[in-house]
Amino acid sequence: MLPNSRYSNLDVNYGSVENASIVYAALAVDKELQPDKVKRHMLVSDGKLMVHFEAVEARFLRASFSAFVDVLTLATKTIEEFGSDMKL
Repeated sequence: MLPNSRYSNLDVNYGSVENASIVYAALAVDKELQPDKVKRHMLVSDGKLMVHFEAVEARFLRASFSAFVDVLTLATKTIEEFGSDMKL
């Protein structure tokens, strides 16, 4: 836990463990740019991608959360467009 940290949680229901796992795998490779200031933990459970953000300041939390949601949106649109039948 970061000292005096701010935190936020994000849960996205993909309806299947397979789809949530695909998005998890796509997003897990992107590490935080400032790991001493922001921590991100992801978990897939019951078809949901659950993400916990923790940061030393609200501005770092906002920046990390916002950048993550941008990439999450792209991954989600890809799943919606091509479905889980796409070959990786």
